[in-house]
Amino acid sequence: MMKRYLLLLSLSFAVLATACEDGSKVLLRSDEVSFDTTAATTSVINAEDGFTIISSITLADFEGDAEIMSIPGVLSVKLRQHSPKDISKQNYPAGPMADGRVPVLEAALTLYPPEGAGQMTIGMPLGLLESPWGRHNVVFQFTGVAWEMYIDGRLADRDYAFGYPRPEVGAALVWDHHYVGEVNLYSPCLEATELPATKKEYKEAQYFNPRGHNAWVGDVATIWHKGRYHVFYLLDRRGHQSKFGRGGHYFEHLSTPDFRHWTEHEAATPIEEQWETFGTGVPFVWHDSLMISYGMHTSRLYPYEQTASPREWAYIREHGCSEVIPFEALDSLVPSGCTFSVSRDGIGNFEKSRIIIHPSENPTIYYDHDGRLCMLANYASRGTWTAEDLRGPWTCISEDFPPGGDCTFFFNWGGWEYIVGGFTNMWRKPLEAGIDAYEDLAAQGLDFYDGLCVPSICRIDDGRYLSAGWVRVNGHWGGPLVVRELIQYPDGVIGTRFMPEMMPLTYSARRLAKRIGNGDRFETGCRSFMLTFNVEPAADGTLSLHFGRGERSCQWNLDAAECRAQFSDDGSRQMSLREGGLPYNAWNYAIENIRGLEEPFEVRIIVKGEPKWGGSLIDVEIAGQRTMIDDRYGLSVDELAFDVQGFNVRNLRLAPLRNL
Repeated sequence: MMKRYLLLLSLSFAVLATACEDGSKVLLRSDEVSFDTTAATTSVINAEDGFTIISSITLADFEGDAEIMSIPGVLSVKLRQHSPKDISKQNYPAGPMADGRVPVLEAALTLYPPEGAGQMTIGMPLGLLESPWGRHNVVFQFTGVAWEMYIDGRLADRDYAFGYPRPEVGAALVWDHHYVGEVNLYSPCLEATELPATKKEYKEAQYFNPRGHNAWVGDVATIWHKGRYHVFYLLDRRGHQSKFGRGGHYFEHLSTPDFRHWTEHEAATPIEEQWETFGTGVPFVWHDSLMISYGMHTSRLYPYEQTASPREWAYIREHGCSEVIPFEALDSLVPSGCTFSVSRDGIGNFEKSRIIIHPSENPTIYYDHDGRLCMLANYASRGTWTAEDLRGPWTCISEDFPPGGDCTFFFNWGGWEYIVGGFTNMWRKPLEAGIDAYEDLAAQGLDFYDGLCVPSICRIDDGRYLSAGWVRVNGHWGGPLVVRELIQYPDGVIGTRFMPEMMPLTYSARRLAKRIGNGDRFETGCRSFMLTFNVEPAADGTLSLHFGRGERSCQWNLDAAECRAQFSDDGSRQMSLREGGLPYNAWNYAIENIRGLEEPFEVRIIVKGEPKWGGSLIDVEIAGQRTMIDDRYGLSVDELAFDVQGFNVRNLRLAPLRNL
């Protein structure tokens, strides 16, 4: 086919920050952008300032692969057929065509991080476009910080750059006129401007997921401040594989005054430099200012000796406490460790402090019951630390506790202090007791892990406590947001239940059966629904509920004698966390020590089917006192089947979820 060429001159690349914000927005913010070309230079690139390619591409049904635009050694834009079974990394099967095929538009940029060349590929499954075939305005942009693709004014994909292209002088932009019409090339790169949002009311955040085929909620950090519940979440693209597998995470920000009306704010910690990739932290209030602490995961990008960490630890060894280091005082070192951002209005509008206060790259800052400022130091550090001022100096008061937990959260409630340790750890001690009094609840089977990863705990104004985390779907690192309400028993053990304000909206329920017999089967008639039924207690009662049919089906089992429930493929016994199971995988695990089964109780089950994760989430609440969630790739729950022994199960009702 005929090729067209555009000569590129003066090609050299350097660091450049960008004003572009993430276009993958929902709720009340716009996710459409425009590019101002009025003052741009065309045809000749000064690549130190990045570049923008604005093109008109006509997409038509195709077979095989086709390269439609390129700069030799720098850029390759392709149309290709992706395997409908390959959900790794980009999750392209989230956007299949009606016939099941998964054609994608991809753009690969060759970058040179310190260890050598690598291709950074972004892309979009065409099945997610409203009208795949036909003419589309497509923008490819390298800003020095991000590599981006926009289709018809909407962000299609983004990765965060590490390294720079090395094009040869005289390299040409080549395109295939069969697909590509008009092409304009600009340097410096253009600024993406959000268009005004179309106002709409957004009423649900339970099972929330950012827009985009490969975008997920990662670690969550929460706080209630001046009448609003704030959710900060690490936006995680490509299942933890952005920035050449080094992360590329940053905190996005949601808030609500009532758990029904949600606002998405500007990112709390946007990535603005190539060295930036952030780890889990916590929001807190210091001198009446809303802040969020977080770790800089620079050790994933640069050799240890090139980061600030050796300097930080040398100071601690010499002085017994941490050092406050402004970024500008680092000379040739790159920042690493703990920093924080400050809200300028108490709601959003965060500003980075640009100082290092501790070497921890996953810090948890909190106040203990005496009002003392403390930090649990994780990832690149350990132990419990305290300080009189946020900036420090921080002094270690326990080198060995907590002994584990990559992302920890502290809270106190009803005379007890608790520390939740990321995926598998949970400790508790009486309020007035010392650190050595903490006991391991997970080792006793008294934890509340229920399929959520990295639960974050906070107290809201009416005295209730909430837990928020994410659910791993399709084996990806990241998934939808899930919020629970906690309940506390007199002995300090904690249970979980659905939060009333966060229940998905449903249509009217229909009763499937007044009484359920062993072997009863029911058609669901919809993909997403809430199922409820009542259970009369029986000391030896067992119940098995089968979801779907065929090889993708699964079972949920409840055993009253053992006070135990589980998800499994075939009913075989699964392990609890205490026994070595892994609830955080949200696949085939058990929970134990369930309370409330000795009295009549209700079971509520939410089945949420989503094309993006290619299957269904099954979320269960037992007796209003324990929850558990499971992800099933490839499962569409079209049928329910019951096996009941001992229990009297009645009043089975199904209510379809509203698609908001």
